[in-house]
Amino acid sequence: MLGHRHSSLWHMILAPTVWAVHFCVVYGWTAVQCARAGGPDAARTGILVATAVALVAIVVLGWKAWKQWDYLDDFDYVHDQPTTEHRREFLGHAGWLLAIVSAIGVGFNALPAIFIRSCL
Repeated sequence: MLGHRHSSLWHMILAPTVWAVHFCVVYGWTAVQCARAGGPDAARTGILVATAVALVAIVVLGWKAWKQWDYLDDFDYVHDQPTTEHRREFLGHAGWLLAIVSAIGVGFNALPAIFIRSCL
């Protein structure tokens, strides 16, 4: 389904997808824990676990995108030719940048774990 890394846009958007899933899980988990179950301590624990899993996934995806970009090989950050190499490097470059933004977003999504004191 995902295809090759150099020809599929799915690899480029996997990190933002992890961020979106993390967002839904964190706020859904917090709502359920505060409404019915364990309270703020259980919510905080779930947020920290989900954040750790999401950050590990984003780091792995970012590393794969960095390797695909292959910047250190030729220090080329311009990918404007209609060739397979430029397409592959562009998708890797964009995937790497999206992984950075996604990691920052996951960090902001985890802020309730720091600030939650009660479920009122």
